[in-house]
Amino acid sequence: MSRLAPEALLWDVDGTLAETELDGHRLAFNRAMTEAGLPWQWDPSLYLTLLRVTGGRERMAVFLEQAEGQRPSEDRLDALQRSKQRHYGELVAAGEIRLRPGVMRLMGAAAAAGVRQAIVTTSGRSAVEALLSRQLQQHRDWLEFWVCGEDVTAKKPDPQGYGRALERLACSADRVLAVEDSGHGVTAACGAGLTVLATRSASSFQEPDAHFTGAAALVDGLGDPAMPCQVLRGPACPEGQITLSYLQQLFPGG
Repeated sequence: MSRLAPEALLWDVDGTLAETELDGHRLAFNRAMTEAGLPWQWDPSLYLTLLRVTGGRERMAVFLEQAEGQRPSEDRLDALQRSKQRHYGELVAAGEIRLRPGVMRLMGAAAAAGVRQAIVTTSGRSAVEALLSRQLQQHRDWLEFWVCGEDVTAKKPDPQGYGRALERLACSADRVLAVEDSGHGVTAACGAGLTVLATRSASSFQEPDAHFTGAAALVDGLGDPAMPCQVLRGPACPEGQITLSYLQQLFPGG
């Protein structure tokens, strides 16, 4: 492995590994609200607005407080979150959510090159478990550990999750690269001193470019032979696929 290659890759989950937000979490929230007898359903436009609040439980709390005029009880939020997570797991198990193009390819290349990999996400552990059990069942050993929403007291854009990951990796931040899809995620990773590749997703395409200024490059995906990516800002990628060699270029002196 080149000395310029990342020592570790830290992956976000929602929107980065898979398009989980609009076709996964949103639908699961809607089913949970129906099950609880609530009269609301979140359409894609409303959900994209609600994504400004990080964390699903926090998102539901903000919405219900606005809709009902008072903050829901913790017990009620817990019940809704459990229901939502169950419905999300069912969607994943049914094969409704798949990894984004290029994710499996780049993860596999990193594993083969000895690059350490882990997850840093605001999602709950059960949601991560559901996705990886379905989509990375044979390759879960590629990921050393997960830092999930339950593991921090402050979620993205706070850098705490990435700080926890760096502690576990015990390596310098300047040799670690984060893959993120949202402005909150980019802010969190940059706050921890990481180099960032931002890959826009269906849930972040409306965010202004200014939210991604901290990223070393901004792309519309990781790319595969049948679906090449486009670089929106950063070094050119003529082959249309983000590779370890491309990631090397994103580090200072790379």
